[in-house]
Amino acid sequence: MTMSDTTLSIGSFEAEPGTKVRGTVRADLGTLTADIPLTLVNGTRPGPRVVITAGVHGGEFTPIDAVVRLVGLLEPGEVRGQVIICPVANPNAVYQGRLNVSPVDGVNINRVFPGDPDGGPTERLAAWLFANLVDGADVYMDLHCGGIDQVLRDFVGYRLTGDPDLDKATAELAGSFGIEDVMIGLTAEGGNSHAAAARRGISAVLVEVGSLGQRDEPTALRRVDGLLAALRHVGVLDQDGSAPAPIRTWVWSAGVTAEATGLWYPEFSFDAEVIGEVAEGDLLGRIVDPADGTEHTVLAPAGGRIIYGMHGLTVRPGTELAALAIPWEPDTATQPNTLQVPGLGSGSDEADPRI
Repeated sequence: MTMSDTTLSIGSFEAEPGTKVRGTVRADLGTLTADIPLTLVNGTRPGPRVVITAGVHGGEFTPIDAVVRLVGLLEPGEVRGQVIICPVANPNAVYQGRLNVSPVDGVNINRVFPGDPDGGPTERLAAWLFANLVDGADVYMDLHCGGIDQVLRDFVGYRLTGDPDLDKATAELAGSFGIEDVMIGLTAEGGNSHAAAARRGISAVLVEVGSLGQRDEPTALRRVDGLLAALRHVGVLDQDGSAPAPIRTWVWSAGVTAEATGLWYPEFSFDAEVIGEVAEGDLLGRIVDPADGTEHTVLAPAGGRIIYGMHGLTVRPGTELAALAIPWEPDTATQPNTLQVPGLGSGSDEADPRI
């Protein structure tokens, strides 16, 4: 817990108790630098340190829009503890690439956390973000949405760590956003930022709201409402008396990646609310070679609900086409080796595992 008389500092950027400051901090990435926009809200009363990031990937606009709106709503006199908000965590990917990978080095930053201060530019950026923002937080919220080529059902995800108190606190945090579907990762392994935070003992969640890089106001406001509810839950803001919404918990059952280059014609709906469920062996779609019309059928390797799917037309081997999940059951959770986690194993760097 932070104290109300503690200055909040990131590099030379500081917020005294009872203040809100906005600006940028320069991160040294070896062969180049990146200006990281930050807002520091230092409350007047003791409370947790909460870190919120958006813009980890390019082409995901709703999270950025939402956290900028949130910045305008947070007043230090109403805040307990400290809130650090980073609306664009990966400027090169956001402003230049608009894709999951950085145009600087072709690396997906959400594969390499906690980063490497002696690595390439993206690994160094991950190390800077982790050391300066995430490490030392009590609560971490990493905001994403379906990118410009992806349909997605809204969900919150978190990783099981084996620490009963931490897992319980994170489960309750995940249920506080008002989002019905909660995805449970059965281990805290991997290079996702929230997984690396979980391994450090931080209550960390991934929040996904919106598809196809949406930036419409209703989606952004829905995201803001969820963030405010979560901040009330962790004690940063006063409670409003509302009860948490019911949730459904899921675990991944399979990730589906392309095995050919061509044009992707999915059989599932592009409506994120009705993407649907499939059984093992069902037809998910076809990849058509534009040169000769050869078709490669793509079948579901397991049953489950489609949580996200590829909307883009052009794909190549390793491109993630869909991710499936099944309802969480205690006996399933004790057998992580029976589940094929999306994006792990055969997936390429463009695969996008959310948990």
